[in-house]
This record gives sequence, structure tokens and C-alpha cells, in this order.
Amino acid sequence: MSKIYKHWRDYPMAEWRWPSFSPQEMACRGTGRLMIVPEAMDKLQALRNKLGAPMIVNSAYRSPEHNRNVGGAKGSKHMEGIAFDVRMDNHDPDTYISAALSVGFKGIGTYPKQNFVHVDARPTRANWGKPFPKRQATPGFAPETPREPDSVAKDGQAKGILTGLGGTAAVSGGVLSGLGDLDPVAQYIAMGGLGLTVAALVYLFRKRLARLAE
Repeated sequence: MSKIYKHWRDYPMAEWRWPSFSPQEMACRGTGRLMIVPEAMDKLQALRNKLGAPMIVNSAYRSPEHNRNVGGAKGSKHMEGIAFDVRMDNHDPDTYISAALSVGFKGIGTYPKQNFVHVDARPTRANWGKPFPKRQATPGFAPETPREPDSVAKDGQAKGILTGLGGTAAVSGGVLSGLGDLDPVAQYIAMGGLGLTVAALVYLFRKRLARLAE
């Protein structure tokens, strides 16, 4: 039996039985209100299980006012809590639609320009929309980029620069003690090279600190 909650946080989580989704995902994007029709949600969970891949839900329940604001149909099944718009970022549309029909969804709408498929649990078959272009392969999510370290202690590059500075400081003592044995020109060359090394390492370390602060 369906019921409308003033806010998705009001739904009793002890009764939530659809592990791949959350009340927030199913709530109206405009008002936060939530209507759950268990039979429709059972189909959505069965579809998720059959596909074996995450489903990005653009829209589930819509309040009447939000449905008007987004230009939804006057008799939109979203207002009945039995319709779901799912993005095709990581799904082949033909495979998705076939799976949706097999678990009992009868309303199918295709929106290739917006890259989503609408499914709903109406009692009779209905189809609309334009077909998606054929895809050579099922798309997948982009690989996750490794996170930048957030401190010098965790940053191998910054620690390497610090080690270089320490080594330069240690070597500089030996260099300076031996300068007295060199002629003036050689002394200037040795000091200049040492100064450039230190300056370069300090510059690299400051750039690394700036990256960590971003």
C-alpha cells in the first residue's frame, strides 16, 4: 500500500527492503516528499539484480507541483510513484529495456538526447520515444583517479625533495671546508652550483606545498 511522506527522512528505515536504493534517491527532487509503491520498488530492485550494475536514478516520485515545474506529462506515472528514469551512462539501452520488460515494467520511454530510459509499472504496455543509437560496447564508469596526498607526511614526492635538501645541506659542509684549497674562480663556481641546487629544491618543495593546499 502506497503512502506519501512529507520528507524522505520520515520513511521508517526498518521497513526499507530495497538494498540497492535509498529513500533519498526515490524522493521528489523538488520537494523532498516521498511516495513508495512496494510493488514498483520490487520490480526496480529485481531489475538492478538482473543487470548486476549500478543504476543512476534521475527521477522517481514527483509531487504534482514539481512535475509541472519540470514539464512532466499531466498524467505522469511519476506522480503515482511507479515510474523511474535511469541514466544509460553504464548500461546498453537495448539490454536495459529487455531486462526491464522481463521483470514486469510495461511502460518504456526512450530519451537518447537526455541519455535516460523511463520505465514504469503501469498495467498495460506502452512505448514512446526515439531509439538510442547502436553502441559498439556497453559503456562503463571512468576509472577513479588516485587522490592527491593531503600532507607532506603522505606525499612521497615532497618527502623526496626534503631528503634532497637534507643531503645537500650535509654535502655543503664538505664543499665549504674544501673551498680554501681552490683558486678564487673555482670557489665561485662551486658556491654557485651549490646555491642553484638548493634554490631548485626549495622551488620544487614550495610548488608541492601549493598543490597540497589546493
